[in-house]
Amino acid sequence: MACISKPFNSTIFHSHSSSQFPRHLHSNSFTIRCTSTKIKSSTVHPLPQNHIVIGCGMTTVDFLATVDGYPKPDDKIRTTSSKVQGGGNAGNALTCAARLGLKPKIISKVGDDAQGNSILEELEADGVDTSFIVVSKGGSSTFSYVLVDSQTKTRTSIYTPGDPPLVPDDLSRSMLLSAFDGARLVYFDGMSMEASLFVGQEAAGNNIPILVEAESPREGLDELLKLADFVVCSTRFPQAWTQAPSIPSAMVSILLRLPNVKFVIVTLGEDGCLMLERSTNEDADLEERNVENFLELLCKEKDDSLAIPTCIPSVATKLRANGIGTVCGRFFIGTAEKIPDSELIDTTGAGDAFIGAIMYAICSNMVPEKMLPFAAQVAAAKCRALGARTGLPHRTDPRLASFLC
Repeated sequence: MACISKPFNSTIFHSHSSSQFPRHLHSNSFTIRCTSTKIKSSTVHPLPQNHIVIGCGMTTVDFLATVDGYPKPDDKIRTTSSKVQGGGNAGNALTCAARLGLKPKIISKVGDDAQGNSILEELEADGVDTSFIVVSKGGSSTFSYVLVDSQTKTRTSIYTPGDPPLVPDDLSRSMLLSAFDGARLVYFDGMSMEASLFVGQEAAGNNIPILVEAESPREGLDELLKLADFVVCSTRFPQAWTQAPSIPSAMVSILLRLPNVKFVIVTLGEDGCLMLERSTNEDADLEERNVENFLELLCKEKDDSLAIPTCIPSVATKLRANGIGTVCGRFFIGTAEKIPDSELIDTTGAGDAFIGAIMYAICSNMVPEKMLPFAAQVAAAKCRALGARTGLPHRTDPRLASFLC
């Protein structure tokens, strides 16, 4: 299948567009056109009424270096640029959410070392509530070395986990109740699994919707996914987790295995993303279609001529995955921005930016046709600067005007 054939290696965002669709597939394509005109903050649409979100997971210090080419063994090379900046899936995603106007709180753990202090200060400066970060006396904070290859536009990360890790004993129910106060959404990056399960169970018990990021199968993730309302996963995850023969059939399998999940999104790097939304309209008269054939037809509607993110939707359909089962749902193809090579700097944290925007979209009750181009636009902005956070756009960024006005 052409639109999902590329393997996932980084979250570089390029764009495509849509043309007229066959009536049996969908009603209208949805394209967001970006404006380059500067806007005043007063023209930005009011924030969602419920804009408190919680994130549980990893926050780090990233030591970033840009090089002209990835070194061979025993090579000595010179950096062309460098930066020390906060990182980690949860830390990045919540920073993105804060810049978009949400009020994030983070549950994580750092050491009482210089790196831990730096992590806290940077998050607080961006408006992330760090009151629920556990500071370990005598502990060490998580850090990563990141090499960015300016030739191939790829990045290589060497990750060193903090010690000791976040565990349930670090958290009390009273602490979590305080964190959950007013929360619209709880997000998990799939790290610190034992603690995440504890937090997730408490969140579910308090009827707070849960977003789970799934990068790869790991111990405990199955239990966390059972609590999820929304799932965003990497290209590799769906087939690795379900053993399905294709990504579309794996997405059907995910909705069948996780009956509480409202939608699953699979990121596809430069090919954008796919989304399958569960439909509550299980009309007996709906035609049953093979999911792979159905998506193949939808993929043919992509047009590579535009440089802006777009969304190609389908109508509710009974989607059959051979040997797996059938769900009633809507498919969406989210295309990504085509970034000129001269502007593409670093893809580190682009997926985290995407998830930060998805959190905002959920809080705003955005329809998928608007949510996917919005998330792609936010991630593309991030890719234009070194590090996971430098390029994250603020709410008043003119590139976001058409989504937030």
